[in-house]
Amino acid sequence: MNTKALGASGPRVSALGLGAMGMSDLYGPTDEGESIATPHAAIDAGITLIDTGDFYGSGRNEMLIARALKDRDRDDVTISVKFGALRDPKGAWLGYDGRPKAVKSFIAYTLARLDSDHVDIYRLSRVDPDVPIEETIGAIAELVQEGYVRHIGLSEVSAATIRRAAAVHPISDVQIEYSLISRGIEAEILPAVRELGIGVTAYGVLSRGLLSGHCSAERELTPGDFRSFSPRFQGENLERNLALVDALRAIADERGATVAQIAIAWVSAQGEDIVPLVGARRRDRLHEALGALDLTLGADDLAAIERAVPTGAAAGSRYPEPAMAALDSER
Repeated sequence: MNTKALGASGPRVSALGLGAMGMSDLYGPTDEGESIATPHAAIDAGITLIDTGDFYGSGRNEMLIARALKDRDRDDVTISVKFGALRDPKGAWLGYDGRPKAVKSFIAYTLARLDSDHVDIYRLSRVDPDVPIEETIGAIAELVQEGYVRHIGLSEVSAATIRRAAAVHPISDVQIEYSLISRGIEAEILPAVRELGIGVTAYGVLSRGLLSGHCSAERELTPGDFRSFSPRFQGENLERNLALVDALRAIADERGATVAQIAIAWVSAQGEDIVPLVGARRRDRLHEALGALDLTLGADDLAAIERAVPTGAAAGSRYPEPAMAALDSER
């Protein structure tokens, strides 16, 4: 497994990370046994970065990771945790809380659920509009001094917010959606993090399965599945986006790869400072994603991919409008 450094101040991690959200939330029913076996398979394959959020399944995802790591060496794994999203007992979203005292409360519960004495990377999931980012980062910095947190990350933030946060404490990485059809970071955010020596952990590299090669217009989604209300999976938007996938499939076939592998390899090829996160919920999907690491995309490959899926080609926004409004990165 190749490794990449998360910025100038962050840890060195595997060139591919595992996003654990879907094992507990937002993508329909899950299998407990498979959800334990998949992180085990990831670690056995050399993956050292696992990403979660304290609000995924209202804490269940952190407890799942704790069970998966029970018979593994905790120090072999870099756990990234997002916090701050508020939910009610039905799972509805209530906003975000970045107050310093809330930060310290969130971490206490996370450490208990993870059965760990520290979190490797801790980050606010979305900027709290009522709390200056300097105050939130300052509170996490105190947790670093106390040994509860090793590194500070950011999530879905603008270039201006990145600069303000980095002025308070070194930032390891910005976690943000980045894929062939979500390329908004390229204009301002990516230049800013590179100027400041900050890495990128890219989630949504397969656009929630849209670029996996396994999605079809006939697929039925269960109630509560994020894709059932995601603009890119609706009606004509889905048809237009699947046409992009077909164009990508032709390139994949020429390389003897799958669509998912091409999409992941493209993200990885955008820089040594970018680590793709794959939200594999099953071992077979994980093994497919790992195959992307064996792909080297040359200039001709990248040009062909660009022609097949040019910037701005996606139909529909990456989140519904209310969620888009909460993204500091889109301002």
